[in-house]
Amino acid sequence: MARERSKGFTPGRAKNLVGVAKVVAPALIPVVAPLVARAAAEVGDRYDRYRARRLGVPVGDLANYTGRGARLHARIAGFTSPLGELRADDAAYVERTEARLAQLTAAVRASERMPAPRRKAAHRAIGADLDALEAELLRRLGVT
Repeated sequence: MARERSKGFTPGRAKNLVGVAKVVAPALIPVVAPLVARAAAEVGDRYDRYRARRLGVPVGDLANYTGRGARLHARIAGFTSPLGELRADDAAYVERTEARLAQLTAAVRASERMPAPRRKAAHRAIGADLDALEAELLRRLGVT
């Protein structure tokens, strides 16, 4: 009677594969390692560009906006630059707004250590305040 060959993954086949891997792997590592490193760097760069685009900041400034409140920090930072244009026209408004932005920045920092439901509620409230401040700024700049 003819002997049937066992199909599937057997201990003998596993041992053979390990032996082949021991021979082939050292030869492939010098070839594959630079490709893997280059691919990992490209993936990292793309992810950084994606995050910077979502936050509306340059890639170089991305390290300044980390944590769960990164988006709010970026909004606050982006809000401060147009205020300079209004300083000559309405210094009192600019000072009030800068003081409010400082309070909002402190609130974002404080919310980082809150439990998730409280942090999310705080972020929504801060976002609503920023929406109101932005609407007022646009009105003062003549954008309707």
